[in-house]
Amino acid sequence: MRDLVVTENITLDGVIDASAGWFSVADDPGVDQSDLQATLRAQAEAADAVLFGRVTFEEMHGYWPQQTDDTTGVTDYLNRVAKYVVSGTMGDPGWEPTTVLPADGFQDALRALKSEPGHDIVTTGSITLVHALIAAGLVDEYRLFVYPVVLGRGARLFTDGTEVPRLRLVETRPFRSGIVLLRYRPM
Repeated sequence: MRDLVVTENITLDGVIDASAGWFSVADDPGVDQSDLQATLRAQAEAADAVLFGRVTFEEMHGYWPQQTDDTTGVTDYLNRVAKYVVSGTMGDPGWEPTTVLPADGFQDALRALKSEPGHDIVTTGSITLVHALIAAGLVDEYRLFVYPVVLGRGARLFTDGTEVPRLRLVETRPFRSGIVLLRYRPM
């Protein structure tokens, strides 16, 4: 049985909307990022599939395959890993290996995928999809990279009315940048 892992970069006040550019907190050239990069690489090695909503998939597809000098390994990883995109309108995704899951009934397709042998299936960004995954009870783990930023507004991981199961903290890991990884699993 494979785990579905929601991995999000998130502010102290729960915002995951990246449009405000708050990720730059982690880009301080005076801070050694090797601890964070090592953790991200280990998580990528533990996953053999990524799941995206259509908008996030198109943003990723529009950026990562064109990176020729990426030293992080993200480009190589995304070019080889199995990608799944939930969409009711997408035809040929144009980025192999990608499978389009139908927007109607994607939960059943995802349950079947989770029951196959393999490693973690990770989703990141894709807030509309993540909200649907939470509502369907399909999330096995939350990996929240908490940035030392407060925005006060923006799209949130857990919105009013979101029914989240009780969560059990399984790991807390601080990084030199001030970012903290919090891992939770439903009880």
